[in-house]
Amino acid sequence: MARRAAGAAGAAGTGGAAGTGDGARVKGARRPELRLPPLEPWTGGELEPDGDYDGVEFREADLAGQDGAGARFMDCVLTGCAVDEATLSRARVLDSVLTGLRGIGTDLAEATLRDVELLDPRLGGTQLHGAVLERVVIRGGKIDYLNLREARLKDVVFEGCVLAEPDFAGARLERVEFVDCALKEADFRSATLKDVDLRGAAPLEITRGLDRLSGALITPGQLLDLAPALAAEMGIRVGP
Repeated sequence: MARRAAGAAGAAGTGGAAGTGDGARVKGARRPELRLPPLEPWTGGELEPDGDYDGVEFREADLAGQDGAGARFMDCVLTGCAVDEATLSRARVLDSVLTGLRGIGTDLAEATLRDVELLDPRLGGTQLHGAVLERVVIRGGKIDYLNLREARLKDVVFEGCVLAEPDFAGARLERVEFVDCALKEADFRSATLKDVDLRGAAPLEITRGLDRLSGALITPGQLLDLAPALAAEMGIRVGP
């Protein structure tokens, strides 16, 4: 079983509260630190519903269209795998590193990701609605139309990645950081935010749910950029 420890927070560099120097502070996200055991190579075949995969390395595996609903992945490494239309709903991914995953329409609805690093993904339409993400780092790559509706995110870092039209509607975000991350046309309707650091999001584009940003920290420049949308959300007319 991989050992893990609380890592450094991206904005603060200490894992504690990140601040701006003017009294505004948020609690930094705890990051996973994984030490994986010796792994057994995946020998092929197909995933099984409710399957149990412990200490397995999936390298360049074609998992497209396979059904691993309810499966458990513990101390696993997935590298360069195709996951188009793969069914992994209610799966549990624990103490694992996922690198270079690519695919459209991967179903991870109601899945649990805990102590996971997702590196350089190329994904589109990934379904994570109702999922639980805890101590997760998503670094690099691009994810289009990420569905996190009603999901719970705690100690999650989006770093150096592009999120195009992510859907956080109804989600609960606590100690979530966006570090050097492009956040394009995000939907935060009915979301609940606590200690969410948006200062590293550039651009920061929020199309819905601006009224739900209580609990988030942004920069003065971001506030100016969001001002027209905030005024429209509040029904304020601006004129000479």
